[in-house]
Parts: sequence; structure tokens; C-alpha cells
Amino acid sequence: MNTPPHFTADTPRDLVGIGIGPCNLSLAALAHPLAELDTVFYEQRPRFDWHPGLLIDGARVQVPFLADLVTLADPTSPWTFLNYLKTHQRLYPFYFAERFHTQRAEYDTYCRWVADQLPGLHFRHQVDAVRWNPERDVFEVDHTQLDTDGEAEALGRTHTRNVVLGIGTEPYVPDALRPLVDAPGVPVVHAADYLAHRDTLLAAGHITVVGSGQSGAEVFLDLLRHRPTGREQLHWIGRTDAFAPMEYSKLGLEHFTPDYTRYFHALPESTRDRLTATQWQLHKGIDATTLAAIHDELYQRTLDGGWPDTVLTPGVRVRTAGRIATTKIELHLEHIQQNTRTRLITDAVVLATGHRERPLDRILAGLDPYIRRDNSERPRVDEHFRLVLDPSVTATGCNIYLQNAERHTHGVGAPDLGLAAWRAATILNTLTGKETYPLPTRTAFTTFGLEQPQPRVPAARQAPTLTPLVDRR
Repeated sequence: MNTPPHFTADTPRDLVGIGIGPCNLSLAALAHPLAELDTVFYEQRPRFDWHPGLLIDGARVQVPFLADLVTLADPTSPWTFLNYLKTHQRLYPFYFAERFHTQRAEYDTYCRWVADQLPGLHFRHQVDAVRWNPERDVFEVDHTQLDTDGEAEALGRTHTRNVVLGIGTEPYVPDALRPLVDAPGVPVVHAADYLAHRDTLLAAGHITVVGSGQSGAEVFLDLLRHRPTGREQLHWIGRTDAFAPMEYSKLGLEHFTPDYTRYFHALPESTRDRLTATQWQLHKGIDATTLAAIHDELYQRTLDGGWPDTVLTPGVRVRTAGRIATTKIELHLEHIQQNTRTRLITDAVVLATGHRERPLDRILAGLDPYIRRDNSERPRVDEHFRLVLDPSVTATGCNIYLQNAERHTHGVGAPDLGLAAWRAATILNTLTGKETYPLPTRTAFTTFGLEQPQPRVPAARQAPTLTPLVDRR
């Protein structure tokens, strides 16, 4: 536990992290050497897991290995990916492999290596509520400790001056397909659970993949590789106009820099919303290597003169869906450009329909009177990733920070792993009121506006006089 020796059980913590995904794990790793901070992190899952259903053999992380948990903020940290390789005597094999992008399974293993060693990470702890205590000027974080069966074992409350939410995203299912998911019988699974159901899916006759992003492409390719030539019986559809490659040009990637994040945050709300809708290809397209692998696999199956039994159709949306008895699924399709409709009968469906930010309303319900919202009733977030709260709270120096829940205020880079270490360092600099982690003032060749907002570190907080509390852990 990252508890400085001069802290006691009666002292409110400096920071409580809710959720232990890559973003909060990055924060915990960078906070670890800061002896002046007392931090603790809670996660309801039994251990660290990063999209386990999509750790398909050969699937790679779409950012370079330098976008690990810490390197872009502190390359001397013991928690770098390179130090992970060195610790496991794999540095030379990695060097000779000449792979700038690591496999997803390896990134997951690296993160678990960090999580298993960092103190102050409490798994099987479900956070139930966060409240503001105006009498003592601290946040109250209620949590439930879970046993190995996921049942409640003990209740606790932690008092803290600051909270950081890193609860991540959850699988998204469009309304038209929602009735299929919970019904028994024909397999309908979200891509997030693909590997757990792959054997069942492969046993089905005809399989349909819905979704034209990276996960849809990876699932389609994996299914294709496991089906016999000429009897593939695969259908791949998606709403986008094409199975489009992700924007990966050098200057295009500069949208995932701190420079662009600051520029985006300074724009008017209406402009930010308009931009977000047009930038899908920056983060929802398909890696060009994956597209090439799909084409290569399909081409290989034509060498004997036939064509694979596959249909790949972009520009299609699912209007409605239902089950035929208990053995098949009927999808009612509409081609957006042709304005034509048809139906598709299939034996199994994989919903590669992406993820959405988990709603914050449940966990922050107790703070609702203090949260300031924008015109669309979304929480406002300042440039330092803090929720804009009532001045009666912020005047005390206490804050709620967000990680990967601020795309509406900070742009397409919010969920990007390449900005995780920078954001975590920004939060720690803001928390300590000094440049604990010196960060670059310029990160892109592109100048995104005629006037560039300059980064700054807020002044050190003035700790209010606090009444000692008992921290039931």
C-alpha cells in the first residue's frame, strides 16, 4: 500500500482510484515512487484483465510498445515494458524480433506483471458510492469486498481528498440487436466475449459478423482461418461506407498528442461535438495489416479456381433482428446507399459493435448536486481532467479526476493508450501542485490553431484543517 510513514489510519487518503484498467494502472505506477502521496485503488474484478475475449493469436496493440504504462512520462521507471522484458530475460529476443507493435496478449501479461507487484491495488473490491462530506471536506468512498464467488464479504468506507475514476468502457449492443443477446438458443455473442465462445461459434453452420471496425476485422479473420476452404459460410457486414483503413499517417497520428488534446479542449462545445462525429477513421478504422491479412487469406482460397463462401458488405445497417424457432436468426438489413432492404438467415452472430464509456451516474449519484454539466447534460471536465464541481468543493482543494471518460471534452485521444502516461502524469502534477513529472510543452509538428493554449501546473493545494476520521478498510 502506498502509505507514507507519517500518515495514520485517521488521515484521509490523498487519492482513491476506482477501477484498475490500463489508465489507473498507469497512474498507480507513476504514483508509486511519490512517498508524499497516500493512494489506494479498488477494482471489482478478481485480477487485472485487458479485453480477454479479444486476445486472439497474432492480434497486435495498435500503438507502439513505447506507449506502455509509464515510458512517455518517465522512461527511467522500473515499470516500463522494456524492464518487463529484461526481468523475464526476453530483451534480446524482442530486439531481434524487430516488432514495434506488441501482441495484445503480451501487453496484457505485461500489465498483469505490473499489477501483481504494485502495492495499494485492491481487487475484488466493488465501489458502491462516492459522496461529499461538507462537514469534514473529504470524499467518502463506500466499497464492498467480494469473496471468490463474487458475493459480498465485508463493507468498508474510505475517506479521501481526491478520487480518480478509471472504470473504462463496456460492450455496446445496438437497440435493434439487443433482443437477441439475452435469449437462449442460437449463439449471439459480443466480440468482447469472442474467445470464450469461439468453439461454439465454429460449430455453427453460417456465421455473421456485424461491425466494420478493428474487432470485427480480427474476428472475421480468425473465423476465416478456422473454416474449411470452400465451406467458410461467413458473412461480414458493417454500417461504414467501406471496410476502411485506420488513419495512420505520421501527421494524422498527431491527433493523439497532448498538443491536440489541449487544442480540442479549448474549442467551443458545439465545435467539439461536430469534430468528434467526423473523426471516426482516426480510431474506428481497421489496421492496414489486418486488412491485408484478410485479403491474403481470401486470395489463397481462390488458387484452385473457386471463390470462398464469404460475403463482405459494407454500408449495411441491421434494422431489426429476431429468432426463427430456436435454431436460427433472421436479420433484416438495409443498404444505406442503395436504399434497398433484404433479410439474412444465419446460425450465429458476433456483435463487433464496439464499446461505450460506462455511465458515471450510478457511482456519482451522491455527487449530482455538485457536478456542473454542459448543454448535453454531460459532466464538464477541465483541462487537468478534473470534474467541474461546485466551488464549495473545489475551494477545499479536493477533486474528482476522470480517465478515459472525457472524449467529449478532450477528443479522440481520450481512450488512446499512447496518452495514458501523459494524462496520469498531468493528474499527479496537478495533485502535487508541482512538476513532479516534467512534461513536454510541444509534442506535434502540426499547429492546430492560430493560438495555442499553453500547459500549466496549478498551484499547490492548501490543505484545509481536517477532523481526524476512522478509515474502515
